[in-house]
Amino acid sequence: MGLFSFIKDAGEKLFGASEAQAATADDLKKEVEKHGLNAKNLDIQVDGNKVTVKGTADSTADAEKILLAVGNTLGVETVENDLSVENASKEASFYTVVKGDTLWKIAETNYGPGKGAQFSAIFEANKPLLMHPDKIYPGQVLRIPPLV
Repeated sequence: MGLFSFIKDAGEKLFGASEAQAATADDLKKEVEKHGLNAKNLDIQVDGNKVTVKGTADSTADAEKILLAVGNTLGVETVENDLSVENASKEASFYTVVKGDTLWKIAETNYGPGKGAQFSAIFEANKPLLMHPDKIYPGQVLRIPPLV
């Protein structure tokens, strides 16, 4: 899937993480597991603020959520996603939240004017990483699924 950029001073603060250094591979793996996500032979490597993720995810959505669980943590600036996918589907696009954003506004930005009600598709696509549609923050990266 490639190399993805994140804002290293935004996101979940894990033990040992700082703006200059991502958390340890074990702590990032625990973050993935905390959200109920998994991949076969999940391997996470940390080099400063760059994280590499390898393994095999069940679906494209699971692979993208693992990427976001790791990338939306303090100290992570880039994630190299080397996950393979068993049941591939169309990939989502990604959007970085800015101050003043709501899921409604993000839906209209990505799907077009008058499509704000599609915010629920974005919310569902980011579960379990999002617990409530109003709980987004600047710098957070979200999955934007294609409309069906």
